Amino acid sequence: MRSIWNGAISFGLVSIPIKLVNATESHSISFRQIHTEDGGRIRYRKFCELEDREVTGQEIGKGYEDADGTIVPITDEDLSRLPIPTARTIEIVAFVPGDRIDPLQMDAAYYLAAGGAPAAKPYTLLREALKRSNKVAIAKFALRGRERLGMLRVVGDAIAMHGLLWPDEVRAPEGVAPDTGVTVRDKELDLADALMDTLGEVDLEDLHDEYREAVEEVIAAKAAGEAPPEAPAPERGGKVLDLMAALENSVRAARESRGEQPGEAADVKRLPQRATSRSAPKETGGKKTTSTAKKTAAKKTAPSARKSTAKTSQGARTGQDTKKSTAKKTPAKKTPAKKASARKRSA
Repeated sequence: MRSIWNGAISFGLVSIPIKLVNATESHSISFRQIHTEDGGRIRYRKFCELEDREVTGQEIGKGYEDADGTIVPITDEDLSRLPIPTARTIEIVAFVPGDRIDPLQMDAAYYLAAGGAPAAKPYTLLREALKRSNKVAIAKFALRGRERLGMLRVVGDAIAMHGLLWPDEVRAPEGVAPDTGVTVRDKELDLADALMDTLGEVDLEDLHDEYREAVEEVIAAKAAGEAPPEAPAPERGGKVLDLMAALENSVRAARESRGEQPGEAADVKRLPQRATSRSAPKETGGKKTTSTAKKTAAKKTAPSARKSTAKTSQGARTGQDTKKSTAKKTPAKKTPAKKASARKRSA
């Protein structure tokens, strides 16, 4: 890998020669600007305002525009003589726990390569010290015309450095959160937890840029003179007004996408109860009670002509077993019904 910066790490009185290498690369597809009528390339040319002519890259330098419009030329030599220790040195200023770094401050990532054989021993020393302390190093360095903040950490057998934004460059999230009071119910949180558990974790190596792949397919098709693939029509769903229903449908869809049977995820309302019922013992007679209740309910829905019979038989046969009276459905029940009606008439 080609180095973009050469310098040294200042670790107290220890100096470690290093080379700065880009740790990331972009795989995005770049496009050229063309003239839509004939496909000609659109190019930008640099002209000098005073001479009104195009200039080459060797003739272009840096300049600072003052408030009155005056341009102050600044050369690379001027920048190399800046009176700061970080001009060619990554100066470590502190060691802190990694969780002290706000991810919002993270910027570009680099690898620090040892600059030659003499740097191998101090490089390894710093790497092992970072490993054993479980900390990261905070450093200051100058790159591309400005002083920057960096975080050094161990990645495998190498030392990586993340450029950090200065704390005053991170904007406060004012006006971002909803300014209206919103109440979230426990059931909604339970379903959100169930959805998170269903989606589970993912190996980042399995993720890829589907947009770039789709663009490559379009380019390949048009280069071959074929019609580019068309995107499927988006599903037009109704406006979701019920958050609970949306969460339940999300849990169901997530389970189906993981290959689970639809029946297993049909009753998503049971998911919150799973977390709350861990400490409570299960009732062993739950199914029998349910079946008895169903039979009793079915018995109550009998025709109205048998209501008086049920009441009389319940008072007369208090000593009989409930299962036998519900299980046996024989015409013999009509006889006590007639006797009971005869007793009422005689009374």
